[in-house]
Amino acid sequence: MYFTLFVTVIITAMVLVIAAYAIAKLLGPRSYNKVKGEPFECGIPTRGSSWIPVSIGYYLFAILFLMFDIETLFLYPWAVVVGKMGAMALFSIGFFLLVLVFGLAYAWRKGALEWK
Repeated sequence: MYFTLFVTVIITAMVLVIAAYAIAKLLGPRSYNKVKGEPFECGIPTRGSSWIPVSIGYYLFAILFLMFDIETLFLYPWAVVVGKMGAMALFSIGFFLLVLVFGLAYAWRKGALEWK
């Protein structure tokens, strides 16, 4: 039963992708010029080397954002089932939020949230 459904979904996905590609090839515009083949970067030709050192602060800020964003996303499933789980759910989410607060306090104290 599940195998048949799986095979049907895979075949349907492949047919739809091939059909979309074929329709785009048949109906799409066919103009080509030399400029279209060149690399495009924000519409501005680069000057000098594009390999410049970037501050680690950008990466650290991005990682902190992703970490707290994803951890906050985990609060939704907890909110859905909290009524069924009782006191253990409250203890678990309290510990989870405590870890979040300590992580934020640590990052704040280390100056990771400040632009220098």
